[in-house]
Amino acid sequence: MLATMPLPGAAGARRSEGQTSTVDVHGRPIGDLRISVTDRCNLRCSYCMPEEQYAWLPHDDILRFEEISLLVDVFAELGAAKVRLTGGEPLLRRDLRTLVRFIADKPRIHDIAMTTNGVLLAEHAHALRAAGLHRVTVSLDTLHPERFKALTRRTTHAQVLEGLRSVPAAGFTNTKIDTVVIRGVNDDELAGLIEFGKTIPAEVRFIEYMDVGGATQWSYDKVFSRAEIIRSLSRRYGRVEAIPSEGAAPAAQFALPDGTTFGIISSTTQPFCSACNRSRLTADGMWYLCLYAPRGTNLREPLRQGASPEEMKAIVARVWGARSDRGAEARLANRSRGALLPAIQLKRDAHLEMHTRGG
Repeated sequence: MLATMPLPGAAGARRSEGQTSTVDVHGRPIGDLRISVTDRCNLRCSYCMPEEQYAWLPHDDILRFEEISLLVDVFAELGAAKVRLTGGEPLLRRDLRTLVRFIADKPRIHDIAMTTNGVLLAEHAHALRAAGLHRVTVSLDTLHPERFKALTRRTTHAQVLEGLRSVPAAGFTNTKIDTVVIRGVNDDELAGLIEFGKTIPAEVRFIEYMDVGGATQWSYDKVFSRAEIIRSLSRRYGRVEAIPSEGAAPAAQFALPDGTTFGIISSTTQPFCSACNRSRLTADGMWYLCLYAPRGTNLREPLRQGASPEEMKAIVARVWGARSDRGAEARLANRSRGALLPAIQLKRDAHLEMHTRGG
């Protein structure tokens, strides 16, 4: 069901460097668009996909690359300049480089990135770089194969490391490693991961364990906080310095005494909702304004019914202009919080899963 909120007035758009940028009720502009190209994944990480079987999105509902390209044009004209391809595991989507080429040809899009678990990356890295992909982020929660197997229920740890090592050879720079830190699971590997990142080279971003989607076993006592991450690294390296930033990036950046930088995404204990400019498009065309949002807007339906680009722009501008989401802050205020959603509810609606709406 499409939202029926009124189109935003003068406060709903502002001009930046000659380009209109639609803003929400808190003045946050449309910025990063995260596109999940598939809900399928070849891992079963305990904090994301704790079950073996899921209700998958119907095949006929999955957007074609041409449809995704049209939607990217809509968002770009409203101010979006960055696109991140996600999943599930995006490299399970056949011929992903075709979509990358479509997006790379759009002059309004200045940055195209991809988040992957790395299992298939070595096979595709060169082709994706040639197609126009700018940056790669690889999820890696541990350097230990047995721990990896326990976390993911798969034995593909070596392939992930191979994928990471293929990134610089393919010509990528500004590579990131995303690590979800869980107390008692991998919080003893922070320095090891930073040292490994130096060999790629890649900057590590530590992510606080979040209570979204498939994190059905989440509890606050498993969260290893930003403050604890800094204390742990300070004991190993000495003084950790914060790097000032005025951007809307989700990660706060820090530097070690030797100049090595790392990031922390502290959505659980120190949310950044006030600056959040990102939204998520699922593989079947549902658009979500917040990871915690229970409902999204169906963009596939009007697109396939023949809506013009201007009509699609009006829908997106209307919905974003009325956006008031501050989901992580609302969760922070809930002192008795547990997992966001029970497994039984997740099984009834695939769109509530992290692997469907992307990270």
